[in-house]
Amino acid sequence: MKELVEVIAKALVDNPSEVVVSEKKDGKNTVVELHVAPSDMGKVIGKQGRIAKAIRAVVKAAAGNEHVDVEII
Repeated sequence: MKELVEVIAKALVDNPSEVVVSEKKDGKNTVVELHVAPSDMGKVIGKQGRIAKAIRAVVKAAAGNEHVDVEII
């Protein structure tokens, strides 16, 4: 999941070198944290959070039965 979020985020932002993705496991739950440059935050979130919702939907579909949360920090 980490690689998937990283590829999507780097395609969206102006500064792909500042994209950092980390993954934490909590038993059955996995949290993927996405860090981007402050100037690129709006591009990752989108109007009314639509892009962020789309990223979460793609990750959820790719995860299958696993529970994966995406946090944009």
